[in-house]
Amino acid sequence: MRKKLSSTLNKLQRLKVYLLVMPPFLWYFILLFLPFLLILKISFTNSSQTALLYTSLLQISHKTIHIVLHLDNYIFIFAHSAFIRAFFESIKFSFVTTLLCILVGYPLCYAICQTNQKIRKYLFFLLIFPYWTSFLLRAYAWINILQNNGVVNKFLLWSHIIHKPLHMIYTNFSVYIGMLYAYLPFFILPLYVTLSKMDDTLLEAAEDLGCSKIKCFFNITLPISKNGIYAGALLVFIPAIGEVVVPNILGGINNLMIGNVIWQEFLIAANWGLSAALSVVMLMVLLLPILILQKSQTHKTL
Repeated sequence: MRKKLSSTLNKLQRLKVYLLVMPPFLWYFILLFLPFLLILKISFTNSSQTALLYTSLLQISHKTIHIVLHLDNYIFIFAHSAFIRAFFESIKFSFVTTLLCILVGYPLCYAICQTNQKIRKYLFFLLIFPYWTSFLLRAYAWINILQNNGVVNKFLLWSHIIHKPLHMIYTNFSVYIGMLYAYLPFFILPLYVTLSKMDDTLLEAAEDLGCSKIKCFFNITLPISKNGIYAGALLVFIPAIGEVVVPNILGGINNLMIGNVIWQEFLIAANWGLSAALSVVMLMVLLLPILILQKSQTHKTL
């Protein structure tokens, strides 16, 4: 009787665990995995087919099933240098944006964590508050800031630092500024979690032993915050590759990034097969830094 009761309780406990774990897995399967399978299926369809969503990749004839995968879209991508250049441009912009977020975000996050708890909450609120508004409005606001008669040029002319307006809008510089502004919180948030949990007694003990603040930073604070840096860098690098809004608004028509190419092929040219193939290739590119990071973390644990 006791064995049956204990086994029943164990089954109920397992059922509770399954019920708790099931919603995120269902969310991942329905909203992420199934759409990716649909995109993958469309990428292997012939570009001449009109009903891409309803064209089966399986052909059944004489009791045999044939899987028909058209590689036309992938061949077309690698045969045209414009698409390859768009991928490299996206990687370049994403890498530079990640580097800028590290250079700007780390000192900012470190300064916030050095304040007391009450001031820290207000500073963190001021950092997040602008992102409660529409991103399109904030992106268009940078046009008024960076254009020839914008705030920056007016200040520089008023202070006699320059004698004629600087051309900043619709350049790579404006794209970098816009992407830095857009993705800076994505880097600061995981880094803030890491730095805020750091034990201050480690720094106090090091200073008592004669270690300077600079040495404490490089020998204690920086190594402890490496996981936060890696997580923040990934949160910036991955979405920045497929960025569409900032290059369109601040980069102008001459800016070529893979997100813009996919958007144009999907909505303007209505070439769903090619845009789906571009999305799959971009996903493969995004998996590379994740695999490298996981491999490095595995070696460290070993």
